[in-house]
Amino acid sequence: MRPKVWAPDAAAVELEHGGGRAAMRREGEWWHSDVELTAGDRYGFVVDGQGPMPDPRSASQPDGVHATSAVVDRDPSPPFAPPSLRDSIVYELHVGTFTDAGTFAGAVERLDDLVDLGVTTVEVMPVAEFPGDRGWGYDGVDLFAPHHAYGGPEGLRTFVDACHQRGLAVMLDVVYNHLGPDGNYLSAFGPYFTDRYKTPWGSAVNLDDRGSHEVRAFIVDNALMWLRDYGCDGLRLDAVHALHDQSRTHLLAELAAAVHELDGDKLVVAEHETLEPRLLTDYGLDGQWYDHFHHALHSFLTGETSGYYAGYGSPARLTDALSVAGVASERLVAFAQNHDQIGNRARGERLCHLVDDARQRIAAALIVLGPFTPLLFMGEEWSASTPFCYFTDHQDPELARAVRDGRPREFAAFGWKPDEIPDPQAAATFETSKLRWEEREKPRHAGMLDFYRELIALRRSNPGPVEVRTPDANRVEMHRGDVTVRVDLANATLQLGS
Repeated sequence: MRPKVWAPDAAAVELEHGGGRAAMRREGEWWHSDVELTAGDRYGFVVDGQGPMPDPRSASQPDGVHATSAVVDRDPSPPFAPPSLRDSIVYELHVGTFTDAGTFAGAVERLDDLVDLGVTTVEVMPVAEFPGDRGWGYDGVDLFAPHHAYGGPEGLRTFVDACHQRGLAVMLDVVYNHLGPDGNYLSAFGPYFTDRYKTPWGSAVNLDDRGSHEVRAFIVDNALMWLRDYGCDGLRLDAVHALHDQSRTHLLAELAAAVHELDGDKLVVAEHETLEPRLLTDYGLDGQWYDHFHHALHSFLTGETSGYYAGYGSPARLTDALSVAGVASERLVAFAQNHDQIGNRARGERLCHLVDDARQRIAAALIVLGPFTPLLFMGEEWSASTPFCYFTDHQDPELARAVRDGRPREFAAFGWKPDEIPDPQAAATFETSKLRWEEREKPRHAGMLDFYRELIALRRSNPGPVEVRTPDANRVEMHRGDVTVRVDLANATLQLGS
C-alpha cells in the first residue's frame, strides 16, 4: 500500500512512518507517497505542520481515534446469498452489550441461539471507530475502521463469516449524517463539513458545497467497503433526514445505485423521522424503518402520550398505522422495540418493564406476524430484565460534561427528571445494559422465548401476503396464510388460530 490522502487546500503534506517523516507530492487535490507500507505498519499524516493525524480512510485504529492508523490487508469476502427484505426477520444487537465479553468473538458464541430463535438477519449497531471503549457507535469518526475494542477488522470479518456459516445475513448500521466531535480530524484535510446547513449534532456533512464531490465519494466508498471487504449483506442508514443535499442526484440515490451495481442482493434501508415513500420510489432504497407504527403501538400499550407520543394512544391510530397506502408493506421495517426507543428513555426501560406479559405478546404478534418486515431488539425475545441505557466513554472532560447535561434537556418533553437518568459516562451504566443470557432458563423468560419462537416459525411457514381487517375501531384481524391473529384492542387480548 502506498498512502494517499485528499487535502485540496493544503500547502504541504507529510507521511509519518517508522519514526520519521517524508514529504508527499501533490497530484491535483490528492497527495501521494512513494513509501510502500505493509499490513500492520503504523502511519499518520501531517498537514501543514499539524499532526500526525489518522488517515481519513484508515482501515484500523488499534489505539483509538487519536492514534496513528494501521495498514490492513482487505480481500473480498466469500459470496453469500442473503434473504430478500420481504423474507427477512431482523435482530438488532449492540456488540458491546450483547455478551459479557462485549466483542465480535463473544457475539459469535451466541449466534446459534439466534438460529434457534429463527431470525434470518443480524443487524449490528455502528462499529466504526468511536472515542473510548464503550458507546452506541453513533459518534464514530474513523468510518473505515471497525472498532478496536470489539476486535477490529479481523474480529468483524470473523463475525460476518460465522453468521454466514449459520445461514444468517448481516446488516450494518452506518452513520453518514454527522461524525462525532472527539477524534474528528477531517476538517484538517478538506471541506468535509459545511455551514450551509445545521444538524442536531453541529455542522452538516458537505454533500453539495465546494469539494462535495470527494466527500460524496468518501461516503459511497465506505458503504461499498462494508459490503465488499467484510461481506455485510446490507446497510441501515441512520437518520437520513439529516443528510442535506440539493444536488441534482441526491446522495441516497447515488449510494443505492452503487450498492446495487456491486450486488443486486445487497440491501439499503434508511431511517427517516417520517414515512417518506420517495426514499423507495425516487432514490431506489430497498426499505425504511417505520417509526409511526412503533409510536402507535407503544403509546396504545403503555398509555404514554408525552413527547413524540403526543397524538397517539388510541386504537384508531394503531389500526391506521397498520394500513399503509402507496408503499409495499414488506419494505417497511417495523418494531416494538429498538435501540433508540429503549435507550432514549430515562432509565433505558424495555417494553417488559412497562407492560404486562399479555400486552407484550400482543406487540410480538403484531410485529412478527404483521404485514411489515419485523425487527426485534436483542433480549426482547425473552423479556430481558436488563435495561439498555445510553452510555459513552468520552475522554474529553468538557465533552463528557456536555453529554451529562444534555440528556435531561434533550428529553424534557417526556417529563423525565435529571436524577432519573443514569450517568452516560459511568462504566456501571454500560455494565448494567449487558444481557444476562442465563435468565432465559427462568419460567417467565423461557415462556416468552417459546412464544417468540412459535411466532417466528408461523411467519416463516406462512410467508405470503397479509390481509389486515379492522371489523370495528377496537378490533384488528390479520390473516397470514393459515394463521389468523385477532386483537381486541378494547380489552388488550390476543387470539392466535388457524
